[in-house]
Amino acid sequence: MAKILVTGAAGFIGSHTSTRLLARGDEVVGLDNINDYYDPTLKEARLARLQAQPGFRFVRMELGDRSGLETLFRDERFDKVIHLAAQAGVRYSLTNPHTYIDSNLVGFLHILEGCRHHGVQHLTYASSSSVYGANTAMPFSVHQNVDHPVSLYAATKKANELMAHTYSHLYGLPTTGLRFFTVYGPWGRPDMALFLFTKAILEGKPIDVFNHGKMRRDFTYIDDIVEGVIRTSDHTAQPNPAWNSDDPDPATSKAPYRIYNIGNNNPVELMHLIETLEKALGRTAEKRMLPLQMGDVPATYADVEALVQDVGFAPQTPIETGVQRFVDWYRTYFNIGD
Repeated sequence: MAKILVTGAAGFIGSHTSTRLLARGDEVVGLDNINDYYDPTLKEARLARLQAQPGFRFVRMELGDRSGLETLFRDERFDKVIHLAAQAGVRYSLTNPHTYIDSNLVGFLHILEGCRHHGVQHLTYASSSSVYGANTAMPFSVHQNVDHPVSLYAATKKANELMAHTYSHLYGLPTTGLRFFTVYGPWGRPDMALFLFTKAILEGKPIDVFNHGKMRRDFTYIDDIVEGVIRTSDHTAQPNPAWNSDDPDPATSKAPYRIYNIGNNNPVELMHLIETLEKALGRTAEKRMLPLQMGDVPATYADVEALVQDVGFAPQTPIETGVQRFVDWYRTYFNIGD
């Protein structure tokens, strides 16, 4: 049993991760600011489920609250930190750039400092598949260079990896960054495609299909993401004794530092996702075909070999299974019949 700080605990991945940790007997302190990036009602509903479980305590706090976080780390003495809070969304970063600096850079520094000064054994944090940016070599590998982001959101996630490495190198803080690939499932974010499509189709409204449906995404079911998060958190990052500064591996280091992809390793074309959703809903979508949006990439595809080698796990939930589970949850949560 460990005491674990989970930031973003009222969020999609954070709430599922907290639930799994509590189920195995860990003590979870959940931190979130319950902001209005999307409807806080959904966040409050996730939080209510967590607060009904023994072993969970909630702290409402901004990542930018330096003194508040210093006090929290000092008083709680966490064994581990799973940092999932961030300002999410590629498209939102085009119009609200300052929010990403405040949350994803300044906030991450406060987390690093808390871990450094208060004996945290391992920091596991959310990165993103968006860091691959202009890369086109598929599948995306953690051993590739990722210095060409195409959105500010992606740039902040790459910066998180660099900041984490600095703390691993200077202070011996074990850090593991997880590049998530298009997460979906029950209790998901309303700004994500599957949620938006489901809502529009059930309301008889058209859906926006970007890149004329030719987008390919490595859709990864939430239970697989959580399994990867917890396994990597349990597997404290270690130095790579074979790391060579003449030929540096971006995914490892002589410091206790690791980067992993967590993706389904099976990219799906957007039109196939829509067809799968139509079947699950029993309705046909009215489609509005649009070009690729600025900041988006046409395809993502995860190489998960490093994850398999180190923690013995690879996501494997088929898109048909995951979409049906999401639709079942959506109908129940919003009380929508057939």
